[in-house]
Amino acid sequence: MDFTKHNLVCELSFIPPFHWEALLAFFASHATAGVETISHGEYSRTVALSGTHGWFTAALTDSRSSLRIEASPSLSPVFPLLLSHIQQLFDLSADPTVITAALGSLAKGYPGLRIPGGFDPFELTVRAILGQQISVKAATTVAGRFSAAFGKPAAPPIPGLTYYFPDAATVAALTVDQVASLGIIASRTRTIIGVAQAVASGDLSLKPGSDPIETMARMRAIPGIGEWTAQYVAMRALGWADAFPHTDLILCRALGEKNPKGVLALADQWRPWRAYAALHLWANYNSSLGAKL
Repeated sequence: MDFTKHNLVCELSFIPPFHWEALLAFFASHATAGVETISHGEYSRTVALSGTHGWFTAALTDSRSSLRIEASPSLSPVFPLLLSHIQQLFDLSADPTVITAALGSLAKGYPGLRIPGGFDPFELTVRAILGQQISVKAATTVAGRFSAAFGKPAAPPIPGLTYYFPDAATVAALTVDQVASLGIIASRTRTIIGVAQAVASGDLSLKPGSDPIETMARMRAIPGIGEWTAQYVAMRALGWADAFPHTDLILCRALGEKNPKGVLALADQWRPWRAYAALHLWANYNSSLGAKL
């Protein structure tokens, strides 16, 4: 994809191996229409940071030891902040040699598997709530409607990017009827607005580096947030390497254990890297069914 010479360009390095293809496959299946797009080995999305708007695209370099980042010139005032969000999104600070040694044979099938982070923690949390008890495809469709209905329009030079995801303050001001009009059940609508109000007021911090135990406790206090959502957000938004959504149906099947408490007990062997264990269990299970990550 060709852009103008005035764009911001840099490379972000990481410790190989890095399973870029598996990471892109995950993002492709969970992408919010209009906000994110994956095409020809590249990830692209709209960006709203500290009142500044733009876009960026990321692709693996030929050396497979870094990502090439290209961003709109409008993001120049927040470029260091943008890069920190990208680092978290692609889990670039992970050391796969340490993680693989801890996970043993579980990690052999997908060397260099990374946590698919959340560029915008609030956006990811809304997406997780929308995904409760429905298929990934259905949740992705609704998330696209959500961004189109309440997000600001965008017009970057990248096909498929048309909206900025609405921020917490915008969603906090919505009514239940407004959100429910998109086909979202009332209870889930109230949960989304409740999370938005907590984030907008500062009662809930979803920033990477926030204390995961405290954050999950605050999340579970919001009606409609259960253990799966709290752990999933801790994994992807907070970047907590030891998060483990033990009530997840696929993890139960992958471990041959119906009782979530039994799943949690089995996962204890992978501490403090249980989030990576969950990713490998998902990947291995989907591979056994002939599906992508």
